[in-house]
Amino acid sequence: MLTPSIRVLIVDDFEPFRRLLRSTLQNKLELQTIAEASDGVEAIELAQAMQPDLILLDIALPKVDGIEAAQRIRELAPRSKILFVSQESSVDVVQAAFNIGASGYIVKMDAGSELPVAVKAVLRGETFVGSRFAAYDFTGSSDGQSPPTPRGNKNVVPLQRENIKVARRHEVGFYSGDASLLDALTQFVGTALKAGSSAIVVATESHRDSLFPRLQADGLDMVAAIEQGRYISLDAADALSTFMINDLPDPVRFLKLFRDLIAKAAVAAKREQGRVVVFGEGVHLLWAQGNAKAAVQVEELSDQLAKTCYVEILCGYSLGSVQSGMDSQIFQQVCTAHSAVHSR
Repeated sequence: MLTPSIRVLIVDDFEPFRRLLRSTLQNKLELQTIAEASDGVEAIELAQAMQPDLILLDIALPKVDGIEAAQRIRELAPRSKILFVSQESSVDVVQAAFNIGASGYIVKMDAGSELPVAVKAVLRGETFVGSRFAAYDFTGSSDGQSPPTPRGNKNVVPLQRENIKVARRHEVGFYSGDASLLDALTQFVGTALKAGSSAIVVATESHRDSLFPRLQADGLDMVAAIEQGRYISLDAADALSTFMINDLPDPVRFLKLFRDLIAKAAVAAKREQGRVVVFGEGVHLLWAQGNAKAAVQVEELSDQLAKTCYVEILCGYSLGSVQSGMDSQIFQQVCTAHSAVHSR
């Protein structure tokens, strides 16, 4: 049984996720001595001063990344056990984490179910590997030169990152404000259009108005893209009105609307397979209106699209525009519906 005196340091640059981890530690494990850091430098300083029993550490950190921070922490706080909690799911990254002395590794999307078990195991002195990595042995290549191999078969060709197939591309971005959202949106849509793909943008009027000149300034002929049908822009509120019934999304209407749009955009794409990217912030509007249940259902329906269509979906939440912030339970539900989570 864990004792409240156990000292924990949470390191993540995304405040809502730190809040989620803190809530889990307090409510499910009854741990109360918890400190937080938002970047790698602060993590190193706090680890040296606090000498925590456990450190929950992200990899994508400002100033100093999680791998480098862990190396420094191992020298300054050698008794601290490090459990990585990261959105990175590459086996190479996981191996690198264990190479520098980590005691465990889980993916952020699995934290809701795996964190309590992982914390208990690591504090017992055991090594914990998240369920999605259960087939791999991360202890056999401590020199960091060889990638991990599947358990029980040493003759299998080592897994290469480029051979990993992603089953779906339905990602979510949590942004501190409009500026960071527009930066990410410009990169997401601009990269697709430059590659000859098609883009569907379902956003607020202000964001659509700001995005267009940004893409033009990035060297894209947006008039031509619109005429070719490779750039489709919809108002998020108008789109919601077409499939919302009694404040909840109607699955038939939702899927018909977006499957038709994706099919149209795929035909226009200048690529043999007709790749399409979709950005949507209707989910943000629903959440900002206090209808979190509908937002989660829209995310689940979007996941169906990602699994059945050749499409890459990015959902955007601008947290800085809503003062109350996102409830940790809703945050976890939203993250679970996606294949990757980003924050800026």
